[in-house]
Amino acid sequence: MAKQTGIIKLKGTIDDISFYKTADGHMARAKGGISRDRILSDPAFQRTRENGAEFGTAGRGGKLVRTALRHLLQHAKDRRVVGRLTKELLAIIKTDATNKRGARKIEEGDLNLLEDFDFNINAPLRTTLYAQFDVSFNRTTGESTANIEAFSPAIRIAAPTGTTHFKISLGAAELDFPNMQFVFSSNNTGIIPYDPVEIPASSLMATLTASSSLPVVQALGVEFFQFVNGEHYPLKNGANNALTIVKVDTV
Repeated sequence: MAKQTGIIKLKGTIDDISFYKTADGHMARAKGGISRDRILSDPAFQRTRENGAEFGTAGRGGKLVRTALRHLLQHAKDRRVVGRLTKELLAIIKTDATNKRGARKIEEGDLNLLEDFDFNINAPLRTTLYAQFDVSFNRTTGESTANIEAFSPAIRIAAPTGTTHFKISLGAAELDFPNMQFVFSSNNTGIIPYDPVEIPASSLMATLTASSSLPVVQALGVEFFQFVNGEHYPLKNGANNALTIVKVDTV
């Protein structure tokens, strides 16, 4: 593909050249290639069909994860999160040692590979929150817990310029990939002043289905605010907010 560089940017098709816009700018590419019918039926493209099927599985799985965590994700994501998450889930699919190529499943793969996935690559949790914490999940009770040690916000949180307040959130979701269903629960610290005053140790708890047999992902996030005229406004529309999958629990 080629990038359009002139003052006038084209959209549409001229002869065999298609002009279109992406997140990377205005692009152009030549039409052509192998027909769809041949790809779907020719034995020579069996691997292509298998790869396409698994890519579709990864795409649907990514949509389920994003939908399940949407309550937190809408405040902390980058523009490439869909593609990055799909790539991660495709890697998980490839670890399924039970099913044949083209039929491998997310839930049969190593879901622990999702741990440390940052939904906002511009604000990883590991370079945002330096306070010590641990996250656990009790499958019998369905309780997801984040224990956060006492810390000084001004020292243990790397906040963007203009921050006056912040909030830490815990989200937990049990994911039913075959049926594209989920259960979600969350909790947060409430909005806290961003200053040197030490905050006592605290715990956040989110409750899911007791004794569930589904995989569970737990995410921890930090949101930043600016207090203006009695209102807490999301700082820079959430561009610096962090949200990361910190723990995955499977049966």
